[in-house]
Amino acid sequence: MTQKPVTAIILGAGHRSMAYADYAVAHPDELKIVGVAEPDEQRRNMVRERFGFPESRCFYDAEELSKVPKFADVVINGTMDEIHVETSIPLLEVGYDMLLEKPFAVNEDEMNRLVEVVNRNNSKVMICHVLRYNPVYLNVKKSILSGEIGDIINIQTVENVSYHHLSTSYVRGKWANSEKCHTSMLLAKCCHDLDLMMWLMGDDAPVSVSSVGSKFQFRPENAPKESGTRCLVDCPRVDYCDFSAKRLYLDHPDSWEVYVWKDFDHPENLTDEQRREHLKTSEFGRCMFKCDNDVVDHQSVLVNFKSGATGTHNLTGGCAESLRTMRITGTKGEIYAELENKFVKIKTINPEPGKYFNERIIDLSDTPDDGHGGADTALTADFVKFIRDDNPSVSCTSIHNSVAGHKTVFLADKSRENNGQLMYI
Repeated sequence: MTQKPVTAIILGAGHRSMAYADYAVAHPDELKIVGVAEPDEQRRNMVRERFGFPESRCFYDAEELSKVPKFADVVINGTMDEIHVETSIPLLEVGYDMLLEKPFAVNEDEMNRLVEVVNRNNSKVMICHVLRYNPVYLNVKKSILSGEIGDIINIQTVENVSYHHLSTSYVRGKWANSEKCHTSMLLAKCCHDLDLMMWLMGDDAPVSVSSVGSKFQFRPENAPKESGTRCLVDCPRVDYCDFSAKRLYLDHPDSWEVYVWKDFDHPENLTDEQRREHLKTSEFGRCMFKCDNDVVDHQSVLVNFKSGATGTHNLTGGCAESLRTMRITGTKGEIYAELENKFVKIKTINPEPGKYFNERIIDLSDTPDDGHGGADTALTADFVKFIRDDNPSVSCTSIHNSVAGHKTVFLADKSRENNGQLMYI
């Protein structure tokens, strides 16, 4: 029998929500968008027009939506990190199931409160750990499940954040100040990586964590002596500083445009002069060394697992190139993978004469470059299966599957604040 499409309401009509909601355009038999809750009137109207539902299904926020009778199966919650819990709880209490963007909470108390509500209402909540659906990590997971490299001894994940991304999001942008965004850099940027570690370790649960890190580079005392406070206003280094807003945003106007030109409805139509004038007053035109950023730009995490295996994650910001890598050593071999370069290399022990190991390389160069390598689409398709009880994939992440990774991040940050003190999970 043909099933009806899962009906969904968009909560927070930002970039991530729309990436998942657009699945309904290509697959109307599986997902149908029937409402929106969004404080920005233009965005509300954009969603209503795109998906063709009446104005009576438009709401200002989660609170207003929660006061009307339930009229859809699920909510796609893509609000800002710091309000995930406060926007989710009233809608879960009404009876909605939910696709919830990561991180699903910004501290351990919030995490526990949300999980309690999910348990009490028997809600289905899936967390958007989208990298689990990327072909690189899917192939890593399949190799581990097959037993190809034996039992895991050590897992290493590395994230190099480019200077351009660091500037836009974590020095000048909205995740730069923990008091304003309520998240650490490890939580905002690397809850993906710690989730991947937990997912790949399977039933081998973490038992303790320690961490160190700091804000190393972009501090006022490191600013060049002749530098100004705003690149295009009072800085003589504007044409040659590596971190000049002119060089990062005027010379590369398409990079991170969803953030840099967020105040404009059609940034593609902006003239160079309009962009220049905007940078003279916006947060993205400030000197990189003289912002109000207080999050770390590098951090190392060490995790101990119940089996005795260990895991490390290294985050480094300000790199020439963004790159996620992974190395897993098992009792029978090892796996090395690079996300951006789209390959997985597997070596297994082989002591035959003339050999030391066998090697195979999985070339994923034909993976699409957009939507996290097709993972956005795969995640949304899996969410539909999750709601329908229709055999979701090994990547599917209910909120309960996501707790270990979140708790590891929270304790890692607590350890860092206490000079690397060992924290028990």
